[in-house]
Amino acid sequence: MMTEKEKMLAGEFYNASDPGLTSERLSARRLMHIFNLSSPDESQKHRDILRRILGSIGDNFKIEPPLSCDYGYNIHIGDYFYANYNCVILDVCRVDIGNHVLFGPGVQIYTAAHPLDPAVRLSGAEFGKPVKIGDNVWLGGGVIVLPGVTIGKNSVIGAGSVVDRDIPENVVAAGNRCRVIGSIGD
Repeated sequence: MMTEKEKMLAGEFYNASDPGLTSERLSARRLMHIFNLSSPDESQKHRDILRRILGSIGDNFKIEPPLSCDYGYNIHIGDYFYANYNCVILDVCRVDIGNHVLFGPGVQIYTAAHPLDPAVRLSGAEFGKPVKIGDNVWLGGGVIVLPGVTIGKNSVIGAGSVVDRDIPENVVAAGNRCRVIGSIGD
């Protein structure tokens, strides 16, 4: 028998109100509260708190407060990462972010999803799908990445886009619904 956490991490239906999961979200929120309210000149404190919240993060990173996430431990970030203000990452499943990635303000990454069937949704069941963002990707301000999406390396996603399907490498994509509008170098 799988625990609710094991079901969540496997992308299966799970109950988010499970006491263990509720406790883990509260722990992450406490650390984010400290991070989000710390003084702008406390760079080392910011880095130390982020290393406690996140599953892993490389070298030379900066995340501007405020940051919001569900658990933190499902977020894995490479080297040379920058996220501008108001980043939201709903990490019920794994989020992999490559090296040299830039997030504009208000970027939102969602791995959490709800069933379409109203009877199942009313039961409280949830599920998730992982998100992958390749090396050298730039997400413009206000980009929303939906569950299960992979964004290929070197790609740029235009501000305000809603990314609901995979984006290949080396392209510029934008819009709601996000679509490829050019190649890098065009």
